[in-house]
Order: sequence, then C-alpha cells, then structure tokens
Amino acid sequence: MTSSATAAPALPGPAFEPAARTVPQAELERRVAGAVAGDDKAGQSTGKAQRGDTTGAAAIDPKIIGGTETGISTAPWMAQLWYFDDRGNDAAGDDIGFFCGGTVIAPTKILTAAHCVQGYNWNANGAVVTGTAQLATNGDLHGGTVSGVWRQWNHPSYNAVTIDNDMALLTLPNPVSAKPIPMTTADDTASYRTGTSAKVYGWGRTSSTSDKISDVLKTATLPIRSDATCAAAWGADFVKGHMVCAGEPATGSDEGTVTACNGDSGGPLVVGGRVVGVVSWGVEDCVARGAYGVFAKVSTFAGITYPRVEDTDISGDGRADLWLRQASSKVGYSQFSRGTSFAAREAWGDWSGVNLVVQADLDRDGYQDLLNRGLGGELVWTHYQPSTQSWSHRTLATGWGSRKQILVPGDLTGDTLPDLLSLDSANTLWLYPGRGNGYFAGRVRVTSGLTAYNQLRGHGDFTGDGKADLLGRAWNGDLYLYRGTGKATGAFGSRVKLRSWPEVKTVVSPGDVNGDGKADVLAITKYGNMYLYRGTGKTGSATFATAVKVGGGYGSYDIFG
Repeated sequence: MTSSATAAPALPGPAFEPAARTVPQAELERRVAGAVAGDDKAGQSTGKAQRGDTTGAAAIDPKIIGGTETGISTAPWMAQLWYFDDRGNDAAGDDIGFFCGGTVIAPTKILTAAHCVQGYNWNANGAVVTGTAQLATNGDLHGGTVSGVWRQWNHPSYNAVTIDNDMALLTLPNPVSAKPIPMTTADDTASYRTGTSAKVYGWGRTSSTSDKISDVLKTATLPIRSDATCAAAWGADFVKGHMVCAGEPATGSDEGTVTACNGDSGGPLVVGGRVVGVVSWGVEDCVARGAYGVFAKVSTFAGITYPRVEDTDISGDGRADLWLRQASSKVGYSQFSRGTSFAAREAWGDWSGVNLVVQADLDRDGYQDLLNRGLGGELVWTHYQPSTQSWSHRTLATGWGSRKQILVPGDLTGDTLPDLLSLDSANTLWLYPGRGNGYFAGRVRVTSGLTAYNQLRGHGDFTGDGKADLLGRAWNGDLYLYRGTGKATGAFGSRVKLRSWPEVKTVVSPGDVNGDGKADVLAITKYGNMYLYRGTGKTGSATFATAVKVGGGYGSYDIFG
C-alpha cells in the first residue's frame, strides 16, 4: 500500500470542539499533585494518606506485597489514575484525592475498576499518567505523559456494597503512545484454569505493617484459583462467574505472602499477553491468613466492555452516527444519533468523486475517520488532525475499483487494532490486519466463493463475546451472521441465519447507535423507510430486538457509511 497524499473533498470539522476535550497541562499537574497528597480511597470518602512519607495509622488500601520491581518496558500499558477534587473551596477537610491503577487497552482507552470511577467526575478532576514505571513526585512525572479524561463509563450493574460487576473504562481526549494490551474474550476458559500463572502489576504499599508505598511499579506471579477455592475462602462475597481469585493463601504476615489486594484497584491481572482480571478487592491489610486477592473476571464483561473501545462517532457522544450521500446531488451528509432517531442532517459538500464511504477509526485516536474509494479505484483514508484542526487525506491503495465490498468491522485479529475486509472480483474475501496508524499489513485469505451476498456489513460485536463479527445479506434478502474468532487465520465461524429480510434494500452497520454498548444495524426498505434493530448481544434470531422506525426518505441516498 502506498502513502502518497491525494486530493479529497473539503470537510467540516468534528461536531465537538477538540479544545474542549483537552485539559491544560498545568491543571493536570495540579490534579496529580493534589491526589498525591490525598487521603482517600477509591469508593470511599475518607481514609489515610497514600504517600510513603506520611505518619499515622495505616488505613490505606494495601498493594502488592512480596512482588518485585519492574520497568515500564515490561508493562508499557500500565497507567496511573490520579483523582483530586478540592470541592471548590478553601477548606481542605472535604477534599477528595486518591490513586488507582489502570491498563491501556487502546490508545484512548483505559481499563480500570468501577469502584475507581462510579460517583466521581473524572473529566473535571482526573488525570492519567502513562509511559513511566515511577509514581509522580513533587510535580515530576519521571518521563511520563499526563492526560485528562474525556468520558467515563462503568458497568451499569456495578454494586458498591458487594463490589460486583467491577469494570470501567476511561476515554482519553487524545491517544497516548503507550503500547496497548488487549482484553481477553468471552470464550476464554484456558486463562482461568486452576494453577495457571498470572501476573499482577501495581504501585504502592509493600508491607501490611507500614503505610509506605512503592514509587516504582511492582509485579508478582500468582496462580489462578478455582471458583470452589475462592468461594471457600470468601463465602457469599465471592460471586462465581463475575470474579476470579489468584495467589497462594496469605500466611497471616508479610513473610511468605505474595498477593495483591484492593489497593491495586483497577490494575491488571495478565495471562498470555491479555488482561484477564481487574484488581477489585481483598482484606484491609492483604495478609490475613488464608486470604486471596479478588479480581473482576474480564471474560465475563468483555461483551459489554469491548463496544466501549469501538465507540468512535462523528459527534463525540459515544453513539454511532450516520454518514450518507444524496444520489441526485452527490452531496454528503451526516446525521447525529439521538438513540432511537437521528438529528437533522449536516452537509459535507460535494462527494461526486467517490463510490464508497466507510466510517471507522483507523488510528484509534477517538476521532471518526472516513475510508473512501475514488472513481479511479484509489482507496483514501480521510482523518481529522486535532493539532491543526484540519483533515488529512492519504491514498492507501490504488486499483481497488473492482473490489465488490470494502468494510472495517473492527478488531478481527485480537490485537486491539481495527482491520479491513475486502471482497475481490473473484468473490474471495481478504483480511488486511490494521497497524493502528491508518495503514494495513499484507492480506490474509479468509474464504472464497462468497457469491450469495450482495452486501457485507459489520462494525463491532453483535454477539456479546468481545470480538468483531460480520453480517452477510444474501441476494434473496436473508441475513446471516459470521461470528468473529479474534484470529487472523480462520477469522470467522460458520454462518448463522438471523432472519429473512426480503423487504430490505440496504443494510447499514455504523456501530452502537443507541449507546447501550451493543452493536446495532439499520435497515432501509425498498420504500425508503429506515428501521433501527438494536443489538442484544445474543446469537440466532434474538441477535436484534424488534425494529424501531427511524424515519422515511432514505431511498434517495446511494451511499451509507
């Protein structure tokens, strides 16, 4: 694929102001400094100071005990989450300041625990530091990069009393350079087999008898324990399927104990290069005899969390928007999602020079990109550059005029990066693994003989397993689902018929239209009426809910993103 620049239509800027997403550096550093001196724990409003130079009773959350120091090169995806709210007055007694761990799972996405997020305004008071193994001290980030938080999400069923469903995501305003690590997927059972070696990472307290915490990232190797073992240790507090515990039973003292507890809140438990757990809770001082650290089980929550990584849209509100072109005038338009309807259209100018447009975030920067094909067969990547507040247009490939289908359904290979699919003139489907910078690696053959379909669609996870899927609409109107496997070789499983749609002319899959964390589809009938089919995260006939009419007049458009 080439990298030469190409001309393209002039486009309006994003619906949101990029400057509004970015917090000044001085303010972010102020937040970090306030959190460093803070005296609270995530999920609570009072506690004892977390810094090692404090005095008094050690009522802070414990962290890794018995581990070893490690560098950022071994865990480049580690993130420090600092929160400081001075409550808008001169009094310090009601200030809130605390620290949590997190994991970079995409350039703008930080995975953490819900008890670090729910009830807090991270946009107004939070800061995320990446790229360093050392905690911030006296305004020194030790080579790290500090970012604000644009959006926050926690599991809607999180229970602060039982600490169940303890999963959350923070969206950064701009991508960080830290290398992401993927979450595991819903069908992962191997990582949770009893005895499997897992590694936990975190900063902080190194002893049950001292409130001194480590200024350097630490790690420890812990064996995964069975649900039966965890339940025997914790009783009803351990929720099977939602939680996993790991480690040897604590000895009752620092000696002989290697463990992590809720002080590493939000940090990752890693197996085989994937995040399988999020540090959730444990005993106050970490070393009570027989205790195990407890983690949120990522495989259980992959289905609801993955779409939050794939939530790029034009307006910036986390709901998938619509891009379309008027057939008669060749003018492009966008319509912002309102959940079950779309707002009035916004003109994007003359798009007569293209015959295909696909909405996707190829560089994972949180800004909606457009992949479009010119009349000469050139494939052009159009992406917004917030630094200059302008659009860049770059030719990725030439000679693609004969490709029957081109789409970007999401991450098909399990590396967190969006991939491209192309159906050639011989009806062979090819996968081009994304590089995360707008470009793609060499193609991998998926399958051949796809003559039954006049439309291939996909944007996100339709089945709730945390992997991107593919839809095929047959010439007779039947709709089929190919479940993604998360692997480049054998990218999809066998097809499953979802429904017969003889009345549907066009299928559109922009992503999560209503913002509930599940990928949706839009169906346009031969009469020009558009219907929203909300995703359920299930398979078979129940994959999509009952149709909701969006509006009419869509038969006058010939391209949908």
